[in-house]
Amino acid sequence: MTRHSELKHRMVTRFQRYVANPVNRRLPSQTLLETTGRVSHLPRRTPVGGRLTDGSFWFVSEFGLKSQYVRNIQADPAVRVRIRGRWHHGTAHLLPGDDAVARLRRLPRFNSAAVRAFGTDLLTVRVDLTD
Repeated sequence: MTRHSELKHRMVTRFQRYVANPVNRRLPSQTLLETTGRVSHLPRRTPVGGRLTDGSFWFVSEFGLKSQYVRNIQADPAVRVRIRGRWHHGTAHLLPGDDAVARLRRLPRFNSAAVRAFGTDLLTVRVDLTD
């Protein structure tokens, strides 16, 4: 990761952690991804933007393997996703071979624009929902 990318990552994640995510988690219409903390084993909820397609929820992580929720998925792929106010259980899959930029074109525009603008290491994630 370049020096510029590292600085961008620190600035964006700090903003998300302390400003955007606490507000977005409270919005009933916000889609949330719930992972299990790999150290704390506590539920961790992260606002995400994506799309439900054929029983799977697709989204793109803007910082790839540096994202804490991606690291939690690596440790335990069992997750929950809140879509339109309803929780769904599922199994998350990291898809490094998927073209994340092309995937963003099929996902909600506003979130996709933010991911493209602020992201430094895009990674597609698919959650296969079980209920």
